[in-house]
Amino acid sequence: MTKKGIAVDKIRLGRNGPMVSAFGLGCMGMSGGYGPADDKESIATIHAALEAGITMIDTADFYGMGQSEMLIREALKGGKRERAFLAVKFGSMRGPDLKILGDDGRPQAAKNFLAYSLRRLGTDYVDLYQPSRVDPDVPIEDTIGAIADMVRAGYVRHVGVSETSAKTLRRAHAVHPIAALQTEYSLFSRAIERDILPTLRELGIALVAYGVLSGGLISDRAEAAKNAASEIRTRKPRFFAENFPKNKALVEALGKIAHGRGASTAQLAFAWVKSHGDHVVPLIGARRRDQLKEALGASDLKLSRDDLACIEQAAPAAAVAGTRYLPAVLAHMDSEQSG
Repeated sequence: MTKKGIAVDKIRLGRNGPMVSAFGLGCMGMSGGYGPADDKESIATIHAALEAGITMIDTADFYGMGQSEMLIREALKGGKRERAFLAVKFGSMRGPDLKILGDDGRPQAAKNFLAYSLRRLGTDYVDLYQPSRVDPDVPIEDTIGAIADMVRAGYVRHVGVSETSAKTLRRAHAVHPIAALQTEYSLFSRAIERDILPTLRELGIALVAYGVLSGGLISDRAEAAKNAASEIRTRKPRFFAENFPKNKALVEALGKIAHGRGASTAQLAFAWVKSHGDHVVPLIGARRRDQLKEALGASDLKLSRDDLACIEQAAPAAAVAGTRYLPAVLAHMDSEQSG
């Protein structure tokens, strides 16, 4: 992508936050999860994102068990760090077999995780730091208080949360201003519209939306998950054999609308999320430059009321088959709890 290519607009992250790009680059796929990734191409994708005006680079210390952060460090060499807004999640615990062990939101753990992230990223501060999930055994006030300590010490610029309920968000915001909440939001995952979205608007907090394509399901190339242990879609119910054909039919209906507008289905999905306000930052989970370029085509796709009505009719939320995660996972996610 060159200076003559797509240029991403800037928005304010929350009511009183910094200026960031209207789209962010999500780096999870660059460290596996959707099959093997190519480091050289991943770095080239980060460079292309920066050239297009994307500043928000989103990662987590457990993506590839630190590999994602080291990849970003390599990509930001040569003075590129100051062009990036680094958003880092922490707290998800893994065993040597990479199975999830739980979440650790203890104050001392938050500071320890940050120390390692700073070293792997090759920087002396991160722009946005946030617990990946709420630790049920630690009051959110304690976790956010520890991050606030790191803000005062200069190691963190802004505080965020991820997958929290509206009630927990209010508690966190009372300790330190929260700049953004990250959660899944897409045409197929709309539960946050009930409580969380209104609370974000009320408090002046940005929404960083991941999973806009529902794991690649909402696209012109949707396919059932390959049976591989490293393939995250094998653990996503919407790709299961009993659900995939129903969801594929919804995607095809959306595709007809998209193609009628001269867009791809993925571009329609990004434009739909972006239509929910200037406080919404959709993450583009690209690990290749062609994926990034396609997603950024949504920048110029403006949806009218008629468009939105047609989209709602083609893919109503109630018609989606299967949950976004396995029920056992959802039971431990604070964002899935009412209030």
